[in-house]
Amino acid sequence: MNKLALEIEHLSLNLEGQQILAGFNLCLPQGDKITLTGRSGCGKSTLLRCILGFIPPDTGSVKILGQQLTGQSVWELRTRMAYVAQEPELSSGTVQANLAEVFAFHNNRHLRKNLDRVPQLLEHLLLPHTILQKETSALSGGEKQRIAIMVALLLEREILLLDEVTSALDQRAKDAVLAILSRLEHISILAIGHEQDWSAFADHVVDMSEPQGDTTCTLST
Repeated sequence: MNKLALEIEHLSLNLEGQQILAGFNLCLPQGDKITLTGRSGCGKSTLLRCILGFIPPDTGSVKILGQQLTGQSVWELRTRMAYVAQEPELSSGTVQANLAEVFAFHNNRHLRKNLDRVPQLLEHLLLPHTILQKETSALSGGEKQRIAIMVALLLEREILLLDEVTSALDQRAKDAVLAILSRLEHISILAIGHEQDWSAFADHVVDMSEPQGDTTCTLST
């Protein structure tokens, strides 16, 4: 049996008097890819924020790579995950300056050599090399999504958390992103995606609109 990248047990969460998660269970084996689907408001994005430690659950537990997520462990565990939002927030300045800033952080300095991969990744993501000199404020939504995905890949984290990261892309660009993610054999991916492409991409699909109760979510291929 594969080791688990994520193990979520009996997770329950109420926000502003509304129950968002109720006894939610999920296991993500290392190297596997899971797509979360379901209606708006069923807790998909909230679940990712729980895994990142931004929203503490009312009950239940989250283990990341075998380690319990706590107020003490959250900082170290975040360095083992990369999160890409549907609408990524990039710093002001050029794309190239943004990339340099990411790898100026102490935890990322040992990966600065990965910036050598930028030209290749730009090609795979169907982005022109001239985008490096473009101001982030002038980027389209789809360009921002692909730049954020590129950063996540360069950081070489063991787990990718992706929140509708191809929603602003046309079909050709979306296919390019999914092709890259599909080749990441040793990276565990938990992604939110409504399109059929994301269901076909995943090893397992979890519909979070289904009743949760105290039962483990069924993983279907």
